[in-house]
Amino acid sequence: MPLFGRRAAAGEDALVSDDTVDPEHAGKGRPTPKRRDAESARRRRVAPPRNSKEAKALQRERTREARARQRAALQSGDERYLPERDRGPVKRYIRDYVDSRRTIGEFLIPVFVVLFLLVYVKTSYTQFLGSIAWIVILAAMALDSMRILHGLRKGITERFGADQVRGHSMYALMRAWQMRRLRLPKPQVRPGSHQS
Repeated sequence: MPLFGRRAAAGEDALVSDDTVDPEHAGKGRPTPKRRDAESARRRRVAPPRNSKEAKALQRERTREARARQRAALQSGDERYLPERDRGPVKRYIRDYVDSRRTIGEFLIPVFVVLFLLVYVKTSYTQFLGSIAWIVILAAMALDSMRILHGLRKGITERFGADQVRGHSMYALMRAWQMRRLRLPKPQVRPGSHQS
């Protein structure tokens, strides 16, 4: 009999311990913070600053946290924390459209470096070649920009309506003229995966 009594007691203890598990912390996939740290963080969030020095410190901390979230969003494309100029479905579509295509602009910096070096070669042939190269590059950029803008206007009109077309040309061109690795927010699509 005592044996059964012990088993029953053990079962009751197990039931009691299961009931006392905090549902918020069960299976959340991360360690529970120490009570001291959690209370300290809660006080910082809730308690108003007592003087101007504390208010400035709190403002600096919030600004630092906002910048950290924004930097992370520029890498991941998280819409919630992107800068205002990059938010919204139209801007997201423009970025994906440009990033899914190869553009003349993304090769401008290497080409400019080559042309800059040609200036120091003091021969009539290289100077003539440099002049022709500038004209060709500018013409190619103009044609490429027209191609990008024409396709974008058509795509935006089909997806978001004609009233959403205006005001986005410079945003698209500035992205198209940048090297791919320097674009922010970071490209989320690969070249060739055309966003029509």
